[in-house]
Amino acid sequence: MSVLVWIIYDIVENKPRAKVAKACKKFGLQRVQKSVFLGKLDHNRFDELKEACNELIDEATDSVYLFPFCQEDFRNVKVLGQGFDRKYVNDEILAKFF
Repeated sequence: MSVLVWIIYDIVENKPRAKVAKACKKFGLQRVQKSVFLGKLDHNRFDELKEACNELIDEATDSVYLFPFCQEDFRNVKVLGQGFDRKYVNDEILAKFF
């Protein structure tokens, strides 16, 4: 069974930041802000992405948040203001999740 996942990160150095973004894309997640990805993963893939991110960051200076949501909880998410960066997200991508 898959869950919807938000990945949000604050990574100091460019190289590991780019590698985390690349890992998120490799796992099929969609970029919705500069440091935010959204997508569906099964539990095994979620754990794999968590481990991949952990290997790429410096735990002393960086943060990666991985938030899994069930479909029902995700439907209750409220987006205020602009919400998503239109440079990264089009209506077709948003329709997959909302």
